Amino acid sequence: MDVALHFFHSLWSFFIVLSVIVFSHEFGHYIIAKWCGVKIVAFSIGFGKELVGWNDKSGTRWKIAALPLGGYVKMFGDASAASNTDEDAIEQMSEEEKKVTFHHKPLYKKAAIVAAGPIANFILTILIFTYFIMTVGLPSAEPIVGQIMPGSPAQTAGLRPGDRITKINEDVVTSFNDIPYLISTNLGTPVTLLVQRETKELTITLTPKEVEDDDGLGNKIKHPVIGIKSSDIKYNEVGLVRALGESVHRTYMLCTSTLKVIGQMVTGKRGAADMKGPIGIAQLSGQATGKDFNTVLWLIAMLSANLGLVNLFPIPVLDGGHLAYYAAEAVSGRPLAQKVQEYGFKLGFVILFTLMTFTILNDLGKLF
Repeated sequence: MDVALHFFHSLWSFFIVLSVIVFSHEFGHYIIAKWCGVKIVAFSIGFGKELVGWNDKSGTRWKIAALPLGGYVKMFGDASAASNTDEDAIEQMSEEEKKVTFHHKPLYKKAAIVAAGPIANFILTILIFTYFIMTVGLPSAEPIVGQIMPGSPAQTAGLRPGDRITKINEDVVTSFNDIPYLISTNLGTPVTLLVQRETKELTITLTPKEVEDDDGLGNKIKHPVIGIKSSDIKYNEVGLVRALGESVHRTYMLCTSTLKVIGQMVTGKRGAADMKGPIGIAQLSGQATGKDFNTVLWLIAMLSANLGLVNLFPIPVLDGGHLAYYAAEAVSGRPLAQKVQEYGFKLGFVILFTLMTFTILNDLGKLF
């Protein structure tokens, strides 16, 4: 009985968390498309059979479908949820009808509509981070070493309390919170610290040590540390403009760290065991909703930024694939051949299906 309750709790939590993220993404497409004068046929959360839906005054069908693994905005002239052109239908349209199709809009409007989805995900993450900063405060700790853990890489390398870390490799360090972000992808590889010690500027090289901690949801995660703590962390109230600026910075740091991790997986420097598919995300969702509202918001912010980032990859079917097609069209002065686009979409589906299968098997391996 407990197993069944846990399963349904995770499933329901997954639906809620993913729906918020997907709605944000698809609403980005929707609102920019409306501003560009495109007629919207359907706005769906999920795929497959419609569970519940309604029509608005403009004729758009808003619906929730049975398979909660994404969503789509179907625009007038689309053949499917993947936004490929229905050539036969468009040929039979009047000139007035063609004006409200996505496919007859100028290239810059098409690009804006497509890019709006990932951008909406980044905005959601920024807004959630801003909420946390405005309610909790902004950590004011400067990147100054307060304590050094015995036997740590920092102690071995000769760091001292009072040292100010100004750079890690080529990245500027502005606060103590930047340090874990900037070393998070160093798996057994040295990092170079630029350190201000009184009036001297020193260069110190050390190799972070991988440790295992609790992620706050009961899961064990490994991450690199250099073994230092801040001397004094205070949370100061800040205005909206400062909070937004810091939130943009944190979102940027999150995305760059994710890109480095993906690069390490591709090059074989990092195993793919940490990749999570639908089952893994459902587990995290269930754990988050079992904690509190802020934990759920934190998970939504993390997933939303990652969804926005992945959607910008130049893989056909994803938004980044469409943008790559538009870039090629802008350079050549004409759209790619229809056959080339179709083969690209098929390849994109194969890539996504393979990735989905791998992550599901990965999740099942951890579960059992």
